[in-house]
Amino acid sequence: MKVEPGQLKAFLLDASLITEEQFGEAQKKAKGCDKKIEDVLISDGLISQEELIKLEAYILGIPFVNLEKEIILPEILKIIPEPIARSNNIIAFRKSGQNLEVAMLDPEDLRTIEFIKKTSDYKILPRLTTPEGIKNVLRQYQQTLEVEFGEIIKKDAGIIQPIKETEEVEEKEELRKAAEELPVIRIVDTLLKHAILQRASDIHIEPTEKEVIVRYRIDGILHDAMVLPRQASSGIVARIKVLSNLKLDEHRLPQDGRFKVETEDYKYSIRVSILPVFDGEKIVMRLLPETSRAYTLEGLGLRGEALEKIQDNLRKPVGMILVTGPTGSGKTTTLYAMMEILNTPSVNISTVEDPVEYRMPRVNQTQVNPKIGFTFSSGLRSLVRQDPDVLMVGEIRDNETVSLAINAALTGHLVLSTLHTNSAAGSIPRLIDMKAEPFLISSTLNCILAQRLVRKLCDEKEKYNLKEAELKNIEKYCDLNRILKILKEEKIVSQKATWKNVDFYRAKPTKENPEGYKGRVGIYEVLSVTETIKEMIIKQASSDQIQEQAQKEGMRTMLEDGFVKAAQGLTSIEEILRVIIE
Repeated sequence: MKVEPGQLKAFLLDASLITEEQFGEAQKKAKGCDKKIEDVLISDGLISQEELIKLEAYILGIPFVNLEKEIILPEILKIIPEPIARSNNIIAFRKSGQNLEVAMLDPEDLRTIEFIKKTSDYKILPRLTTPEGIKNVLRQYQQTLEVEFGEIIKKDAGIIQPIKETEEVEEKEELRKAAEELPVIRIVDTLLKHAILQRASDIHIEPTEKEVIVRYRIDGILHDAMVLPRQASSGIVARIKVLSNLKLDEHRLPQDGRFKVETEDYKYSIRVSILPVFDGEKIVMRLLPETSRAYTLEGLGLRGEALEKIQDNLRKPVGMILVTGPTGSGKTTTLYAMMEILNTPSVNISTVEDPVEYRMPRVNQTQVNPKIGFTFSSGLRSLVRQDPDVLMVGEIRDNETVSLAINAALTGHLVLSTLHTNSAAGSIPRLIDMKAEPFLISSTLNCILAQRLVRKLCDEKEKYNLKEAELKNIEKYCDLNRILKILKEEKIVSQKATWKNVDFYRAKPTKENPEGYKGRVGIYEVLSVTETIKEMIIKQASSDQIQEQAQKEGMRTMLEDGFVKAAQGLTSIEEILRVIIE
């Protein structure tokens, strides 16, 4: 609300919507449970949300519109891109000449109004609406993809034809023609556009016997996006092969390539993988934004002692820092956040990556090319001769790369890299498996950061307390007493708290967001290589023994970090267990 309680009370009493006694009781209740008085009035059934918003509109002198059952024309809806509409709760719903009427929950959000005015070149007329009205219109963005494909396929059904099996030369020419047909181009362009607008990280195009299924990976979870006719498959594959400069007539072997998509709003590098399957060729496209993005370790979810350990180790001029985790856990993004800290005019940073995911100013970024023999190991060998202070190696994959990385750390460089292991402690036996000498590992390794990405809860979420059965199940994976102690140390709960009164949160599905999650945040564990850990490395202790010692020295595990974030309302316990345990 943008009106004062006293002003609200006067209008409610004048309109005979409530009595003075009812308002007084609601005011007491609001103070007792730390809520806004309007929320109490609505929850107690004294006034509906729509009546309250209409009253606010009247007080502020802004017209009210009810969009709960309205269907907005697609050409008007598209004036405000879906990501902006969702993040700012603003909808374009009517256009007249150069006037654009927009419905909002906060009509005093002048920054958003000014942004849309500049980008759309319309005069913006703000209107107040209900959250349900906004949700109804936001759902219509999801239908736009089906509408666009429906129009393409209906209009061009006779043009999209399956490719016939012919002689090799004829087939190649036919595929090239199919790739250049307007409906196929429109289908691929539309798939990419909607994937980018929905913040997808990957597009999966999967042929089946009767149709082609398109799925988007959003916040680490795959979602069905569209089902296309089977006859469109060969044209789509040919189009993507042409864009990626791949062999059109090769259907038996996997192929990898890449291409770029650039508009005024975004610039993406698309990494393409094509794999022969029983019903044709499956395509997976990884979407990598090329625009320069400033990352911070805090913004990624690092906090407290774990953050301090990383910052301390980044101040060291030599040694090695490893980031570990499975594919898609955000390791490279964490390395970029570290380089943001190190990237100063007095430091020379050189990288060898596969691929270069984000461009960073003043950083010498090199991309490997195995086809011509330019690998991580050969790239690292060359980078050492470039007078670097900091070296970033995209991934340590083999014996040669680990040997070169350790030698670089021994000869006066700070080396950042990634490794595929499930925990921080598991990285040390993995390095030994790669034939790295334990005494060299102990003398060069500064710290190891292990991480996972978990989905973040939306603003609408449900508070609850863990029941006895749930606690017994969780106790299989962690020490509940240790976690409760950590929650007390973080002052998330009182010193006298027990598990019965620790608040957690779970997803609350809504019509516009059925899963109740949006975005992701990292959960971390940071293992500092102390003197004790160094001795254990030389003695080739197991990962379990190293893990136990690190926890004695104060390391918080990813599971414990996850519980802290769950108690803060950032994510849910179900999500933490899904990512770490399952």
